[in-house]
Amino acid sequence: MSDETAPGTDEGCGPSCSCGAPGRSQFVAIGAPATGSGAASSTPGRHGVEQVLIPASTFVMGDSSEDQNPGDGEVPQHPVTLPSFSIDATTVTNEDFSRFVDATGYRTEAETFGFSAVFHLALQAPDADIMGRASGTPWWFGVKGADWRRPGGRHSSLDGLGDHPVVHISWNDAQAYCAWAGRRLPTEAEWECASRGGIDQAKYPWGDQEVDEGGWRANIWQGSFPQHNTRDDGYLTTAPVRTFEPNGYGLWQTVGNVWEWCQDWFDPGFYRRSPATSPDGPPTGAARVLRGGSYLCHISYCNRYRNSARSQNTPDSSMGNAGFRTVAA
Repeated sequence: MSDETAPGTDEGCGPSCSCGAPGRSQFVAIGAPATGSGAASSTPGRHGVEQVLIPASTFVMGDSSEDQNPGDGEVPQHPVTLPSFSIDATTVTNEDFSRFVDATGYRTEAETFGFSAVFHLALQAPDADIMGRASGTPWWFGVKGADWRRPGGRHSSLDGLGDHPVVHISWNDAQAYCAWAGRRLPTEAEWECASRGGIDQAKYPWGDQEVDEGGWRANIWQGSFPQHNTRDDGYLTTAPVRTFEPNGYGLWQTVGNVWEWCQDWFDPGFYRRSPATSPDGPPTGAARVLRGGSYLCHISYCNRYRNSARSQNTPDSSMGNAGFRTVAA
């Protein structure tokens, strides 16, 4: 699980942070069973998310606004050339993921492990289900029974959340969905190119204006973290995937709302040796890349809701503010 914030090097989010929750191992250490995940059919299934065609292009990848976080490896800036590709206009929703589970019987890793990470203000569970707070990030609880169907714990449900992004999805779970749908996760370079919406070297998908200039543009934290969210943008946690305005390519909410898994292994030094054409990340690693920030990000302590911002977590980790979108295989 990632963290808003996790133990790291800067005062807000460190290099192990994805402004979501700590890694699963922090909760496994206090008594969770370490079981495997269910299997999914490899037969391509029905993927119903609207598609956006990203044109072949060369763009400048990396931080252009000098907002990078130490340890994340957002620099040096470097040109990247990509062929055209097709990507989801939105993150995969609860309704989309439900079709996958109904077709395959797949059980997510949160379900097989028996717990996931829930932000304290989103908690809807009996005290007996709370395994404990994460070390260094006490606003995150390991919660028994929390999973994609019950994002706040066993007293929560998906009522009214069908068009919200599915959460409590690990990288491995996203891979299982992709295998069923005949899709794949975007590479980190594809994700950043698509998020930029054709505006090269801009801080956000819409340009360089801040999120609240002229009306809210993304679902992030407002108020005093982690105790009080004023909900000026209308949401405490997730928003429907088609909230606010799409970027120039037609993608919705690539920044804010939920973190999005990418295909790549994470390496903060990779940009120094990244190929100039169609990079797909380092060959090995311990954690996978997450992009885009979430509803828990705020400029005062975690400014990772930017086009170039990077984070990471272990492939088996899940949390209440991370999901995914896919590209055509």
